[in-house]
Amino acid sequence: MTDPDARSMATSGKGSGMVGYNVQVAVDAKHHLIVAHEVTNSGSDRAQLSPMAKAARDAMGKTRLRAVADRGYYSGPQIKECADAGIAVMLPKPTTSGAKYHGRFDKADFIYIARDDEYLCPAGERAIYRYTSEEHGLQLHRYWSSACSQCAMKPKCTPSDQRRISRWEHESVLEAAQRRLDKTPDAMTVRRRTVEHVFGTFKHWMGYTHFLMRRLPNVGTEMSLNVLAYNLARVMKILGFRKTMKAMRQVGV
Repeated sequence: MTDPDARSMATSGKGSGMVGYNVQVAVDAKHHLIVAHEVTNSGSDRAQLSPMAKAARDAMGKTRLRAVADRGYYSGPQIKECADAGIAVMLPKPTTSGAKYHGRFDKADFIYIARDDEYLCPAGERAIYRYTSEEHGLQLHRYWSSACSQCAMKPKCTPSDQRRISRWEHESVLEAAQRRLDKTPDAMTVRRRTVEHVFGTFKHWMGYTHFLMRRLPNVGTEMSLNVLAYNLARVMKILGFRKTMKAMRQVGV
């Protein structure tokens, strides 16, 4: 039996995937209540950060919000959208640096000097601004130093003539997100205790490992019922049965 709306979803295994749906949840870190959820058939999470963070902010009646996500959500434009909406996000960068993998200096080893719009390299030289180009709709500034060819540290830096550094026009937003993460060392632990706890409950406590319905609208409804059941159980655990029933009657449920 097939589902024409299902798509291949990225998994942790390299080059592997699983046909299904992408379930997004935003969870309140204090009470572990699901405040927003969505079912999509997008194969990755990269475009989901801003929509889910905004949905969580609106559901909680907040004007500002702090959000934590894993590295699969890392997207410059998405982080910028969150910042513009008053949402301060914390998430680690993807570990995809080819230079670092080969034992060479990573971009993080180059310090940006904002007042001069230059980078200070590990050898103490300045990589200066050269030109701006557009890639995938992003304006990227390019920097390099003229001292690379004579540098004794070049083997640890680049196999090319110069070590070229790219900087997005809104890179400062990404740097602010990294600083927040650096100042909050338990952020990813909190994320695991909240979001992963929810999925663990669905899979084990409810015995729920796959959707029973087919087609995106039906699967979305099925997920909403699971979220309702989960949140109701959480509220009863927090308030107790009597207070929960009283609160439901007060709102006309």
